[in-house]
Amino acid sequence: MADGNGNSVDAGRWRDLDKLLLRPGHLVGQNFEPGAELRDDLQAYVKVLVVGAGGLGCELLKDLALSGFRNLEVIDMDRIEVSNLNRQFLFRLEDVGKPKAEVAALRVMERVSGVNIVPHFCRIEDKDIEFYSDFNIIALGLDSVEARSYINAVACSFLEYDSEDKPCEETIKPMVDGGTEGFKGHARVILPGITPCFECTIWLFPPQVKFPLCTLAETPRTAAHCIEYAHLIKWNEEHSGKPFDADNPEHMQWVYLQALKRAELFGISGVTYSFTQGVVKNIIPAIASTNAIISAACALEALKMATGCSKTLSNYLTYNGVEGLHTKVTEFVKDKDCLVCGPGIPIELDPSTTLQMFIDLLAEHPRLFLQKPSVAYRGKNLYMQAPPVLEEMTRSNLQLPLFELMERVPKDVVHVTGMTKVNDRKTSCVRKLRVIFKGIRDGITDMDTSSTV
Repeated sequence: MADGNGNSVDAGRWRDLDKLLLRPGHLVGQNFEPGAELRDDLQAYVKVLVVGAGGLGCELLKDLALSGFRNLEVIDMDRIEVSNLNRQFLFRLEDVGKPKAEVAALRVMERVSGVNIVPHFCRIEDKDIEFYSDFNIIALGLDSVEARSYINAVACSFLEYDSEDKPCEETIKPMVDGGTEGFKGHARVILPGITPCFECTIWLFPPQVKFPLCTLAETPRTAAHCIEYAHLIKWNEEHSGKPFDADNPEHMQWVYLQALKRAELFGISGVTYSFTQGVVKNIIPAIASTNAIISAACALEALKMATGCSKTLSNYLTYNGVEGLHTKVTEFVKDKDCLVCGPGIPIELDPSTTLQMFIDLLAEHPRLFLQKPSVAYRGKNLYMQAPPVLEEMTRSNLQLPLFELMERVPKDVVHVTGMTKVNDRKTSCVRKLRVIFKGIRDGITDMDTSSTV
């Protein structure tokens, strides 16, 4: 395509990107080779998954598309609400009620020619692990610690270690993670096995504020007290045994209405639906300018990862715009004993241990306490708790020895997905286990060896 003077418009479009990709330098990555084909490869082969299509996710999709990434996918389970429109710039009033992922993908493709974005309107747990393996980079634009932990565990599950417990480079699934809280934010690079993963630095996220139950039940003084009363006390009274789902709009609406009644009873103002969501989900209001700054940092790091045009961030950037502007980069250290990004939790089993016995063991293991786990080995589902169709298909494996299901290898890695408790809250998780069978050498048991003598 050319303008009226015969100049290539497409060439001008990527002028600034080419300045990074065509020039050598002292700060480039170890394997960086400048050249015109680098941009072509970036646009043709690199696939990026954006997790979250909210305030930060919208910015990420736009920035990645304008940075030369053409193969993008986005996953988000939420629908657009009126309260989103002040900062999630891809959405309009007529979009209220529609899936965020679908509308965000459509809007970016309308504005940035050549980019292809595939939306997924579902929970992140609804996709199997193999879905995530298809991407070169995963970019996180989430507002939930639990969701970050889950995606982090999925990405780390692809990591393999050699015989000396060193990470195999080809199995590393890079991630960029951004987060904002008002005028503050962070951007970080996660290279599983090399840099700290999310779980290594979980202590960076302060625990959720908890109110005394006596205050909630007897002397509420704020709108937050009324909301937590409806969430923690009233729900259990009227829905005995039914777990509260913060992602279910009907559950959230019920809590909001109950909190509103209690606030009116005690003469307290300030209970709104959006504030109810914020208290229950521990969400801090977002600011559009902070989202834009953090997204730009994340998109730049993704470009560095994909092309090697510069060394990546080492490894945690903090931004503070409360008074003036302050940024700082901190290099955190990987936890060598991390349950998620480490070589895996070793479990020694007898070759006769059945899959059912193995699953029962996971619930009692002191480092796991996994409930209702699904088990996969080398991409094959050995047992799935859900959906019912897959559970029925894999049920027959429960009575078979795990040694046979793992093709009689003396040791290998299996992945389990289940529920565990973090800070007294149930959350989904993925764990990597190094299964070692007692008395096995190259698929032959000691008993087999003795019988052939």
